[in-house]
Amino acid sequence: MRRVYLDNNATTPVLPEVFETMQAYFGERFGNASSIHHHGQETRAAVERARESVAALLGGGASEIVFTSGGTEGDNLAIFGLTRPGQHVISSTVEHHAVLNSCRHLEASGCEVTYVPVNGQGQVDPDDVRRALRPNTGLITIMMANNETGVLQPVEEISRIAAEADVYFHTDAVQAAGKVAINVKRIECDLLSISGHKMNAPQGVGALYVRKGTTLRPMLFGGSHERSRRAGTENVPGIVALGKAAELAREAFSRGDLEQMSRMRDRLEQTILSQVESTSVNGQGAPRVPNTSSIYFECIEGEALVIALDLKGVAVSTGAACSSGAIEPSHVLTAMGMSPERARGSLRFSLGKQNTPEDVDFALSLLKDSVGRLRELSPVYKRVPA
Repeated sequence: MRRVYLDNNATTPVLPEVFETMQAYFGERFGNASSIHHHGQETRAAVERARESVAALLGGGASEIVFTSGGTEGDNLAIFGLTRPGQHVISSTVEHHAVLNSCRHLEASGCEVTYVPVNGQGQVDPDDVRRALRPNTGLITIMMANNETGVLQPVEEISRIAAEADVYFHTDAVQAAGKVAINVKRIECDLLSISGHKMNAPQGVGALYVRKGTTLRPMLFGGSHERSRRAGTENVPGIVALGKAAELAREAFSRGDLEQMSRMRDRLEQTILSQVESTSVNGQGAPRVPNTSSIYFECIEGEALVIALDLKGVAVSTGAACSSGAIEPSHVLTAMGMSPERARGSLRFSLGKQNTPEDVDFALSLLKDSVGRLRELSPVYKRVPA
């Protein structure tokens, strides 16, 4: 059976070039990067080359990059590394659970958190952030790109508000890195987190940009790795892979690959809207990353459609992978003002570097009939006028 994977916001395949680069560090180049002999210095050099590559992707300095185990650790390190009991934090209602659950833990530990709303397109109003500021606000954490809708937030404007108030600003850029150009100097953020497996590196590695002069309280205690910001022997194969993935992402920007991906995404959306009745795009009209489309199918249970398509060889999702199987509807879509029914009837299509126009054609060839068969089973849909 032919299989097409359109769930790249959940995780991406490791690109062949990335896998080839990291292979040697499982075998002949196995040294501990903290050792001073040849084996250690060989891997130390590889780690530092990767650090420079990640810094180049983000527009920062190599010394400002802290390697982590992924986006969740990066978000946690940023949030807990800067806040103290009694402080006030500002976040949004559409954050990834790595941020939301961290903020809830802060609330249980004596901090106050304000969750600013989003509009119907899923965007934060920077003025709401400004109005939420208090004398004891210590941190603003607002994501760059939403994992379910792909909607981009006005992080540069929010960062300026934070700077004017002398408040730290962190952005979760896990779903933005490798999809849109990022320049931390232009954004002027203090911290920015990314994850390798969202940009064709393996799972279990990520990075946190920490602006020079920003002092973080570490979460892990041990050796003085990562300039005493993240203890623990470095995951050299993963770090090398992340560095290579960062290089490939920069090359993709130069070639215009993301424009091609955007055209595929737009064709996917336009064809669905024209061929399948009673559908709409969540977040339409807002700036989005080029690979992501969240589409509502009226009178459809999203999980049923995911299963129907999977049985035919197409992998999509209803939203965040970490929330798969949750009974509650998407907190992102309901925060945008959608009913629970609409949230449950929405699917996320997310393209990757490995996808081709033929993959999109294959998915489209199966979608209309799959939706039609499920709607035939819906007594509600039968009452909707044609």
